[in-house]
Amino acid sequence: MAAQAVFHDEGERLGRDELAALQLKRLRATLHRAYACVPFYRQAFEKAGVHPDDCRSLADLSLFPLTGKADLRDQYPFGMFAVPRSEVRRIHASSGTTGRPTVVGYTEGDLSTWSDVVARSIRAAGGRPGQIVHVAYGYGLFTGGLGAHYGAERLGCTVVPASGGMTDRQVRLIQDFRPEVIMVTPSYMLTLLDEMERQGIDPRTTSLRTGIFGAEPWTEEMRREIEERLGMDAVDIYGLSEVIGPGVAQECVETKDGLHIWEDHFYPEVVDPLTGAVLPEGELGELVFTSLTKEAMPVIRYRTRDLTRLLPGTARPAFRRMEKITGRSDDMIILRGVNLYPTQIEEILLRTPGLAPHFQLRLGREGRMDTLTVRVEARRGADPSRREAAAAEVVQAVKAGIGVSVRVEVVDPETLERSVGKIKRLVDPRTPTRPPAPPAGS
Repeated sequence: MAAQAVFHDEGERLGRDELAALQLKRLRATLHRAYACVPFYRQAFEKAGVHPDDCRSLADLSLFPLTGKADLRDQYPFGMFAVPRSEVRRIHASSGTTGRPTVVGYTEGDLSTWSDVVARSIRAAGGRPGQIVHVAYGYGLFTGGLGAHYGAERLGCTVVPASGGMTDRQVRLIQDFRPEVIMVTPSYMLTLLDEMERQGIDPRTTSLRTGIFGAEPWTEEMRREIEERLGMDAVDIYGLSEVIGPGVAQECVETKDGLHIWEDHFYPEVVDPLTGAVLPEGELGELVFTSLTKEAMPVIRYRTRDLTRLLPGTARPAFRRMEKITGRSDDMIILRGVNLYPTQIEEILLRTPGLAPHFQLRLGREGRMDTLTVRVEARRGADPSRREAAAAEVVQAVKAGIGVSVRVEVVDPETLERSVGKIKRLVDPRTPTRPPAPPAGS
């Protein structure tokens, strides 16, 4: 679709040198704030033998210790706050399904900054003031729904706070309210598409023209599927609660070549997942963020576990890009000595005729041998007699492309559980094998 002329805000108009100077100023202030106001950071800095005054250049950030999710959980609930609790205007938290939740807090200023970066993201994606934005991210402690909501309002859009679930009603609202923009996880967008077709609605006849998809990794094959079925621009948004929520980085509709990081607010690094060493620009590794403007809960070198690489900016030249997330260092499957990610399987499934993009990976063990079974739904209307051939094609493609043997089960449409948030792709009853965290202070 043709790109529109767009207003760039003051931050987007910075030159690279101007941005670097602003980053250093904000970084030094953040380090001092964390050291003075958060006992955890003061102790971590002292243990590593560094002081905020040691940061004289952006490169000096590598002297400071990394922060992990376990550190945030250990400080549950409010130990990471840098302001009195009475100054915190909102609290969000992770689900805590694997232990204590991670809690994040926002001052009034933080909420304003968050609205600004999400508004910038929606604009970069192609959204414009006055348009209707259908928000199908979950509302509540999860940051997706409210983050998207207030950002769209800040841009001057009309928001439909649909939240997740009640899929038939979501389709009815899209038909009746005619939104131009939808913000949702890509897996749930596919569920909405399936429901439209079940109701006899051609998705290309809807009003939707811009899809802003995030909260889980998704592939170029999934982008093509969504764009072809809907006749829309599908772009990626990135964020995580610990850093601020959605709006940390955004793919621009003009180029669709990775996500520009809003570096005036979030400073990125890519590190070796095993050693914690900073990697040169262009090398694949684990994404690490330091907040530059957060008040209630600054984060210093926070390990996202997301795997990507940093690249020069294009549509927004001052801001570096990150490639679409290829996987997570803690979602990597090690199968008989071969490393693979769910997104690699997804790419193959989306290229195979007769198969839907809904799948689940089930790990198991037979004797001393690990096994992987791919359960994937057949497309609605596909010839049932082709299921065995489609399964064989996937087995061959995985063996040729990834180098490991798997089993494939093609099941009926709508057999696998749908998710309104982050889809659970992996079922692993084994004792997981994960890359070790780098030592503290590395």
